Amino acid sequence: MNEEVPACELTSSPAVSTIAPSAITPPIKSARGVEVQQTLVMMPDSQPEIGLSDDEPKPVSDIAAAEAANRAASESNRSATGFDTLIGKIVVERGLVSADELQQCAHIARSRTEANGFPVSLTELLLENEYVTKRQIDRLRTDLEAVRSTQQIPGYQIIRKLGAGAMATVFLAKQLSLDRFVAIKVLPKKFSSNQTFIDRFYREGRAAARLNDANIVGALDVGQAGEHHYFVMEYVDGETLHDRILERKRIPEREALVLIRQVASALKHAHEMGFVHRDIKPKNIMLTKSGVAKLADLGLARAMSDREAAEAEAGRAFGTPYYISPEQIRGAVEIGPPADLYGLGATFYHMLTGRVPFDGTTPSQVMHKHLKVTPTPPDHINTSLSEPTALIVEMMLRKDPRDRYQTANELLIDLDCAAAGRSPEYARAAVDLAKLANDTAPTGDEATSVRRIGTPVSVGFIVLVAVAVISVILNLALVAALVL
Repeated sequence: MNEEVPACELTSSPAVSTIAPSAITPPIKSARGVEVQQTLVMMPDSQPEIGLSDDEPKPVSDIAAAEAANRAASESNRSATGFDTLIGKIVVERGLVSADELQQCAHIARSRTEANGFPVSLTELLLENEYVTKRQIDRLRTDLEAVRSTQQIPGYQIIRKLGAGAMATVFLAKQLSLDRFVAIKVLPKKFSSNQTFIDRFYREGRAAARLNDANIVGALDVGQAGEHHYFVMEYVDGETLHDRILERKRIPEREALVLIRQVASALKHAHEMGFVHRDIKPKNIMLTKSGVAKLADLGLARAMSDREAAEAEAGRAFGTPYYISPEQIRGAVEIGPPADLYGLGATFYHMLTGRVPFDGTTPSQVMHKHLKVTPTPPDHINTSLSEPTALIVEMMLRKDPRDRYQTANELLIDLDCAAAGRSPEYARAAVDLAKLANDTAPTGDEATSVRRIGTPVSVGFIVLVAVAVISVILNLALVAALVL
């Protein structure tokens, strides 16, 4: 399976990631080669403690020096202990070390602290024994700092990080007033002074707030707390469609039809509300434990009526290379519902076949194929697919947006037909021989002209035949006369 290139303005920086427990950063390797997921694990009621004291004791006499050293050691030990406690929990939870190995390091740390008179941290011993790498510890420290900083958002208790992208970090949190879990997307500090990123962040929140559909992740709040810009949304306890494809490779046709129909329903609502998503892909489709699909991540969404934004973005490609529509690649000003339906078609194709419609070693290669190459029919890869489903996918992936479904409602009608085992009402084979015959048959003045030309040709042919017959008869008569 190919690693998916993140959604992005392909001439600029990547967009945000999805919100899900499974939408975490890639697996990392421990010093012993054990692959683990990079997920921050904390107790729900715990608050992270960060920071090792850099203060050195400043003795003014032997006694004072000893007292200062003891105080510094005690303070540093408490600080180190807080961090070490969290690190100890995390490294065991992630499988980097065993509980026995952690206990052994902790015992050595206490012994050295007592013998040397200054604290020896558990982290140092984990590094010394090569149970973890410095990069892993730095990554954990960064995660904990991120969690600590977001505690400043009033009314919410941060529990753990769910995932991170180039433009945002997403946390699981508890909304204290309603005692419920939510997901909070936070704009990184490095973008807090960039008005372009701030505007895009709030645009996502406003777009999501206008949408109210059972198959769209709901928006709850957006705001600023100190240096942090945040967006609170519905927490979906489940997995992404991308996770499910990785696990199963192919999704059974009946199941795929149900899930795609739910996303098409979400798009129908979004389009009717005037928004085009522009980044439909498996990672942006959440699946609840009860089997409901929810469309997420409106980071690239745009109001179709926003002509100013459309013209400002003209000539630039926004989207994810494996699922982006041809018109988005070209940077067309007019980006409408067919673009989202193309992305959904590429997603549908991936679900049914276990592969993306087009592959390549670079994003440019992949996008060139979207523009120029016809994908292998899905039923040629997965021969168990029904003809109606294959026709639907092929129509969704037509190059020209005018040849695709024009509305999500048209797609919903055909999906229902396929689910019922009937032929689609809109989707047809790329080459329809009956239609081709009708299209090439002469009509109107052209047909009249043909008929006019055909009439003298037919009369001439008859005359020639008549002359030939008469000639034969005369010749026979002449031969008979000579014989007599």
